[in-house]
Amino acid sequence: MGKTKKAKKLRRPNIPLAAAQIAQHPSGTTAVGGGLEMSRDIPASRSESAQVTFDYTHIRKDLARIGVLAGSFIAILVVLSFVLPLIIK
Repeated sequence: MGKTKKAKKLRRPNIPLAAAQIAQHPSGTTAVGGGLEMSRDIPASRSESAQVTFDYTHIRKDLARIGVLAGSFIAILVVLSFVLPLIIK
């Protein structure tokens, strides 16, 4: 037995509601994938951009430690480049 197919008019797109593209209609409603419409009522607190401050002090300390290590390794390589030829002769 073969698989039976649904009629085309009974099919719905396999698009999650959150990931569907949202298009603005002139009537003030928003069309969401699949032909659903929602009203566009956004509270005033959500429409403003939120001012969030992040604390990056631990990252700055890590970057400073990496810089000190890189600088010390470069200094050691420079010193070795002058000392090794004298020792090898």
